[in-house]
Amino acid sequence: MRVLEQYEPQRVLFYFEEICSIPHGSGNMKQISQYVVDFAKEHGLEVRQDESLNVIIKKPASAGYENRPVVMLQGHMDMVEAKENWSDHDFATDGLRLHVEGDEIFAQGTTLGGDDGIAVAYMLAILEDDTLAHPALECVFTVDEEVGLLGAADIDLTDCRASYLINLDSEDEGVFLSSCAGGMRVDLKLPIHPVASEGYLYEVTLSGLLGGHSGTEIQKEHGNANLIMGRILKDLQWNLDLEWELVSIEGGNADNAIPRSCTVQLLSEAEEAVIHAAFQAVSQMIFAEYRVADPDMHITVREHGRATAKVLTPADLSKLFFLLTQCPNGVQNMSQSIEGLVETSLNLGILSTEEGAIQAAFSLRSSVESRKFALYDRLEFLMEYLGGSCSYYGDYPGWDYKVDSKLRDQMITVWNGMFEHQAEIQAIHAGVECGLFLYQMPELDMVSIGPDMKDIHTPAERLSLSSTERVYRYLVELLQVIE
Repeated sequence: MRVLEQYEPQRVLFYFEEICSIPHGSGNMKQISQYVVDFAKEHGLEVRQDESLNVIIKKPASAGYENRPVVMLQGHMDMVEAKENWSDHDFATDGLRLHVEGDEIFAQGTTLGGDDGIAVAYMLAILEDDTLAHPALECVFTVDEEVGLLGAADIDLTDCRASYLINLDSEDEGVFLSSCAGGMRVDLKLPIHPVASEGYLYEVTLSGLLGGHSGTEIQKEHGNANLIMGRILKDLQWNLDLEWELVSIEGGNADNAIPRSCTVQLLSEAEEAVIHAAFQAVSQMIFAEYRVADPDMHITVREHGRATAKVLTPADLSKLFFLLTQCPNGVQNMSQSIEGLVETSLNLGILSTEEGAIQAAFSLRSSVESRKFALYDRLEFLMEYLGGSCSYYGDYPGWDYKVDSKLRDQMITVWNGMFEHQAEIQAIHAGVECGLFLYQMPELDMVSIGPDMKDIHTPAERLSLSSTERVYRYLVELLQVIE
């Protein structure tokens, strides 16, 4: 029995549940992409899949709508993979375990992927329904948006004829997104020269942080588990008479998600109670600083018996401390033209210990191109000083506000005629793929919308059922009247 079959809109939720049954984290796109291609073939629709696994499906206009502007609907197929520490979920092979609580859909112990699985479900439901009245449609399903908008950067739109683009990658019902920041992923590599050592092996985890989307929630100043763990380790080394050696450090799942936990392995001859007391002693002041933003932050310590392992040298450990305490993170500039809007930020989303190096991945965003690259330069200079390297990929442009938008005017008129809560126009700090589409099709008129979601990119992610229904009903009505 399907979890969502009793709820409306039935076909949208049917396809959403289908999508949730298919592993589709960023970088694991083959199966979900083929599912969309097979759907198109089964329904006799024109379809193109490129080498990156992006998919474009075209559907002719309904009778009487042949002369209306072509409309492009667009969303991405990948999701952020994040789970609770207790979850045994394998994103590579397992479907999500869906549950409904009141008006909300969530996944047990993991992200839900409403961002942006609901966009895929909306498009499939619209494409399937031959009773709907609409102009010619070009439905675009992109890959690997969550790791740098990679699919949108690779896609070829030369055979597309759309005048309007409705992006379906927003998370606030009734908010008509009309501008966004540009961004990039930045990878740092700090070389290390581990040496063999022996002692009791301890696993220490900092967890319980709220995390969040680094584009929409960076201004909330939730703690970054990677940086807080770095600070704790530095204080442990400098302020307590305790001998220990670092084996590894691992934190975060995605560069654009504020990391909720970080785990280190270390060797020491001290007893478990001593290690636990030491971490508690140096972390209490930090926990107090975050008592409002992250009230459930805590440390756990587990001993794994005696072991021989490779550990960081004192020189490499000092460089790691320097990196984690001196690298910029969080909001760097607020917009000078739009009150309350973050202009420039970065987020250390992933920290890992690899063979011969500590790797760090940042999501860097700005609505001002010069400040985006100036911030990248800061990271590059920092790594040059530490003897490491810095590189970026997935650089995508921002999306500037269009003063005269026929599409936006129509969309707001339709929304305000259907619902009591009036439409709101916004710019956001998060990146959406619109800027890359505009680069190829500069005459496109575009708006981004979506149903209510919260806590995206975290295991607390929720999607509103009633909002999903209202937004779908709105899309159907909009396609019927758009000119």
